[in-house]
Amino acid sequence: MTDLLRPLRAADIETWDFEADVVIAGFGIAGACAAIEAARAGTDVLVLERAGGWGGAAALAGGFIYLGGGTALQQACGFEDSVEEMTKFLTAALGPGVDEAKIDEYCQGSVAHYDWLVDAGVPFKMSYWGEPGYEPPFDDGLMYSGGENAAPFNAIAKPAPRGHVPQMSDKRTGEKGGGYMLMKPLSNTAAELGVRAEYDMRAQRLIIDVDADGVDRVVGIVAKRYGADVTVRARRGVVLATGSFAYNDDMMRRFAPRLLGKPAASVEEHDGRAIRMAQALGADLAHMDATEVAFFCDPQLFYRGILVNGRGQRFVPEDTYSGRVGQLMLLQNEGQCFLIIDEASFEEGMAGTSSSPQLKIQPRWVCESVAELEAEIGLAEGALTSTVDLYNRHAVNGQDPLLGKKTEWVKPIGGPVAAIDLRGMAGGFTLGGLLTDTDSRVIHVDGSPIPGLFAAGRCTSGLSAWGYASGVSLGDGSFFGRRAGVSAAQA
Repeated sequence: MTDLLRPLRAADIETWDFEADVVIAGFGIAGACAAIEAARAGTDVLVLERAGGWGGAAALAGGFIYLGGGTALQQACGFEDSVEEMTKFLTAALGPGVDEAKIDEYCQGSVAHYDWLVDAGVPFKMSYWGEPGYEPPFDDGLMYSGGENAAPFNAIAKPAPRGHVPQMSDKRTGEKGGGYMLMKPLSNTAAELGVRAEYDMRAQRLIIDVDADGVDRVVGIVAKRYGADVTVRARRGVVLATGSFAYNDDMMRRFAPRLLGKPAASVEEHDGRAIRMAQALGADLAHMDATEVAFFCDPQLFYRGILVNGRGQRFVPEDTYSGRVGQLMLLQNEGQCFLIIDEASFEEGMAGTSSSPQLKIQPRWVCESVAELEAEIGLAEGALTSTVDLYNRHAVNGQDPLLGKKTEWVKPIGGPVAAIDLRGMAGGFTLGGLLTDTDSRVIHVDGSPIPGLFAAGRCTSGLSAWGYASGVSLGDGSFFGRRAGVSAAQA
């Protein structure tokens, strides 16, 4: 049976169940910000949400929003930053193939976007967390979240922490963390502005009509609620903000097969439906193979040792962003990875403060010497010993000329020595999606905007083209979600 994705003609609809000026599919970060801006533009706004309440994946996230250029939080914590340095970093870290126009717009507007979030009620504590970790374990508001101060990026752009985290008391990551404290005030602001929301509504198809110029224009959505079709008319525009395709196995198999079957760091509602709906109208796509890859080991541990692949060779400076470690491990080293760490460093790492104590993994092999460890793991004779010999030769002087690990984390590996088996310890989510411009208009395969159709968030190709930094999804989702709301209101 063919899935009904092709757009429906407005002439075939006898009765509209709901109407609004701007109709938004999805009440996560992109949908919430689009709703606020569309309402502030004076339009009647209706949000359709598939789940039973607002939030989406954003509400369950750690809450990083990637912002910089000299925000009030950066300044309060004593860090200097500029639009130029932020632009240089993001271009290098999120590429190759980034949308330079989007990067420029995002960096130029970053300080104002931070202020907008604060004005919408999002709280930030003026404090910095400088220890290794996936996120601050407490309620600190600022942290390095993309490897800005690690090689090779610290030689490309002046480092500054740009991971801004909303303040959360009694934080429970994955339940009620920084993401919840981002979404709650935004949803409250939307409600105060008169935004209406209808829940348990699954967007299914777009509705089109011929405009005065004889061109097909998006004028609504067909949704399903409790098995029944619901027709929703959009007098000005439709905004798609329903998330990634991480839970669509068919799309994962086609576009991002290396993440297929691995834990998806998203929610089950991320089934790619919005992407397919827009494709059925001729929408173009970008970077569909791009993925964020979470690395399931505590940075308090892997900063203190060396990470080697299945050939016993180092492949990444260990003091970098964990997502970069995950990408290089899975995408360039066949998912093969072992953490080599001596007893003293292991004990230090286990004692270090962490937001993810469940990722303090125990060793699989423990030996008196590296040669014994090499044999136990099953690596080729001399492969690991030569790697450790080279590392130790320079580590006695606090140097890592091979990969540029910072001196504070470079220490010779002694004995006893252990290996933590990290093969396949990865999961993540997709970064590609609908091609949009800087005004969040969905672009047709012929290069023109599709009239009446806008999109933002993880159903689009945003700032990332290959690489990633924590906070980029919530950052570009909220920033270009706002653009989508403005554009739809003006359509």
